Amino acid sequence: MSEIKYEIIKNIGVLSTSASGWAKELNLISWNDREPKYDLRDWSPDHQKMGKGVTLSTEELLSLKELLNNIEL
Repeated sequence: MSEIKYEIIKNIGVLSTSASGWAKELNLISWNDREPKYDLRDWSPDHQKMGKGVTLSTEELLSLKELLNNIEL
């Protein structure tokens, strides 16, 4: 399996941090030198390891924002 290349272009924010130091973050990431996308996943403190996550285009993120704005919490 080939190595996945990534570059965190912008850290948008941290949603939560576990006792082990891993953080659930929303970032703008370029995967394998492609156009950056929004990415939500868990990261180790040094950003060398990552958990499974969700990658969204700008359009998908806007749709998610609209959905979240319309729910009652």
